[in-house]
Amino acid sequence: MDKTFNYGTGHLSIGICTDIASGKIKGVISDAAKANIRSSWLEVGKIVKREIPVYGINTGFGPLCDTHISEKDTGTLQSNLLKSHSVGVGKPIPKEIAKLMLITKVHALAQGYSGIPMATLERIIWHIDNDIIPIVPEKGSVGASGDLAPLAHLFLPLIGFGEVEDSGKTMPAAEMLKAHGLEPIILGPKEGLALINGTQFILSFAVKAVQRLNNALQLADLIGAMSLEGLMGSARPFDPRIHNIRPYKGNKLVAHRLFTLLNHSEILNAHANCDRVQDPYSLRCMPQVHGASRNAWLHLKELTEIELNSVTDNPIIFNADDTISGGNFHGQPLALPLDYVTVAAAELGNIADRRCYLMSEGRYGLPKLLTTDAGLNSGLMIPQYTTAALVTENKTLCFPASADSVPTSLGQEDHVSMGSISGRKLHQVLDNLEYIQAIELLYAAQAMDFRRPLKSTPILEACHNHVRQHVTFIKDDRIFADDIKQLHKLITEGSLLAVANDTATKNDIKLDNNDEFRIY
Repeated sequence: MDKTFNYGTGHLSIGICTDIASGKIKGVISDAAKANIRSSWLEVGKIVKREIPVYGINTGFGPLCDTHISEKDTGTLQSNLLKSHSVGVGKPIPKEIAKLMLITKVHALAQGYSGIPMATLERIIWHIDNDIIPIVPEKGSVGASGDLAPLAHLFLPLIGFGEVEDSGKTMPAAEMLKAHGLEPIILGPKEGLALINGTQFILSFAVKAVQRLNNALQLADLIGAMSLEGLMGSARPFDPRIHNIRPYKGNKLVAHRLFTLLNHSEILNAHANCDRVQDPYSLRCMPQVHGASRNAWLHLKELTEIELNSVTDNPIIFNADDTISGGNFHGQPLALPLDYVTVAAAELGNIADRRCYLMSEGRYGLPKLLTTDAGLNSGLMIPQYTTAALVTENKTLCFPASADSVPTSLGQEDHVSMGSISGRKLHQVLDNLEYIQAIELLYAAQAMDFRRPLKSTPILEACHNHVRQHVTFIKDDRIFADDIKQLHKLITEGSLLAVANDTATKNDIKLDNNDEFRIY
């Protein structure tokens, strides 16, 4: 592995973060970061020796912040913190999310404001490099005071408790440590607090959401263009001139992509002079709807990268005489955009469902329910029931978690973000969206077949051919769940996008004309 990233001193991007998680890049700590880490650790030692009252170092936590802790008990205080705060419930979060939590936590701690020793960071990096990832329950964080419960579970294995996944097997952390010849870490002053204070649970869900929604946005344009061809819609609404006079970045990009995807299509040219005045909104307004979702995505991407390079610990240690007990752990800066982007993702599903319905109506020269033998066959009547169910479920998930706050910690923590819930339910919406897009792809490919012998553009034809390699033309009724499953796989594994992008490269077609919408 040739590529490395310097925790603590480098700029961590979403792309670098996911590349470290996948093993493409190795995260290391530079000499400069090591110096900062050691300096901060020494300052904490001074605080303990002088018995200067500093929250969480020689005091209790939350409503116990006025309770003094003696020097000899400061280590016990920290290990007790990890144990007592491990109250998560529910299913384990995906392994990739837990790994992203480790990566983002190391980068925050390595900036040298947390008073944690180098040995602890080295052990966390060992977990990352060896892909031995703690088991973290999905529920229990209120998104303020840090993601306390999930982070406590994440770091229990450091002290020999909790569970990990090692080589595909879940096992007790104590068993894993013994197998690898390692001893549990004995935490020192401030360490436990530094480990569990932070937004890394919310942040890691945001990192993965930026990646997943980026794919969904590209697919929305691609499948939407295929649907438009099947419905013999017009590309005139994608003329750049009308978007230059309402110049939202996302709208302009979507219009460019659609205009480019449809340029020189035989299908499009075949009805250039038809008497249809305008298309339904689900076709005509794709730049405005897909574009608004892209604008929301861009905002989340920007804020996620700020958070990736932030220190969200508490208290912040500048030196022994200058510590600040603030609120950088509060998840509100990400909770709001995560809720907003949940709506943006749901809207991609809403408009896709409308296009499915439109293709089944029997309008614009298409047979009703996209079958030539309706009656004996139901054709594509029922898959749209599934999209209707999924978009409705998504609507119920759009209530903003960040609009609520339940006081905790005996009122000391009297306003919390609930951003952890925002992050989790965004991924539930994305799960549903991927199935909705698979079903629209089923409809769009079928509709395009009814336009033969006319051909679309190289990119859309390549995508159609890729679909037909896995799902054949529908002549008679069959178990459509099998087709949906196959198309869902093309979407989630990225092969459909890969075909589109490879075809664009081979034909020297530039689909994207704004680098802000790329992930680096």
